[in-house]
Amino acid sequence: MLYPLKFHPILKEKIWGGNKLKTVLNKPTKENNIGESWEISTVNDDISIISNGIHAGKKLDDLIKEYSAQLLGKKVYQEFGNQFPLLIKFIDAREDLSVQLHPDDVLAKERHNSFGKTEMWYVVQADVDAKLIVGFNKDTTKEEYETFLKKGKVTELLNFENISKGDSYFIKAGRIHAIGGGSLIAEIQQTSDITYRVYDWDRKDSEGNERELHTDLALDALNFKGDRSFKLEYNKDKNKINNLISGTYFTTSTIEIDNILKRDYKGLDSFKILMCVEGSGTINTVGYSENISFGETMLIPRAIENISIESSNNGMKLLEVYI
Repeated sequence: MLYPLKFHPILKEKIWGGNKLKTVLNKPTKENNIGESWEISTVNDDISIISNGIHAGKKLDDLIKEYSAQLLGKKVYQEFGNQFPLLIKFIDAREDLSVQLHPDDVLAKERHNSFGKTEMWYVVQADVDAKLIVGFNKDTTKEEYETFLKKGKVTELLNFENISKGDSYFIKAGRIHAIGGGSLIAEIQQTSDITYRVYDWDRKDSEGNERELHTDLALDALNFKGDRSFKLEYNKDKNKINNLISGTYFTTSTIEIDNILKRDYKGLDSFKILMCVEGSGTINTVGYSENISFGETMLIPRAIENISIESSNNGMKLLEVYI
């Protein structure tokens, strides 16, 4: 039997992490430097474990082996096998993350036998003056970039974006970026944990060591263009599907609901992910009902083709993701 699946979050301590995953999203931790909550993952040693229903306690990759196309979709399973194709996270940045980028599929395959990493961000909450770095502020050459990097002035070439709740950004592989302090982000990305860190604000850990940089690897992966095609504009109609991005790696929409919305997935050969980024509600399907609350993530198997999303009181906002 397949039903809407929930998972135990995989919490990651980070040098830049804060306490919003605990205080805002109610993640189960007593630590105050948790930077990431991996919501759905089959990355190596970080396999999500189901927390609800008759499959509680099972690992996601084992459930994929058991149900294959019924869980993922036929085309998805043919391409990715027992690996879940997306990595779903919440990120809390108390301090600025490193300036970084990710290789594309070709380079990642060649160097790391991995998929590349194209991703998107949705701003769940932002402190006053919180910012993101997305791309260069103008077209830049490799030579100019290297000169500024060596002088410790690379940030002078970067594009800073003031952010607020509900803003969304699409980060193609190769685009330089960084999440700024004061940001609480929902992140949807290809299943890859490969990061090329190029600048870390001269930060040192508790033992006085700077984190490793990957400046040489980054050179061949960087997109030096200063284009502004990264911020996603979208409708914000209630009780409707509002598309954010439709691409090769994932399609993401927002669903803001204060009533009941029936969702028909017939003909969609993919799993569905629901991330609750505001409020709470209930996901109903034939013979099964599951609550979802702010900060929770749910996986709807391919075999489930119809759901109803219900929320009253103050309503609910979801990110809906599929391939």
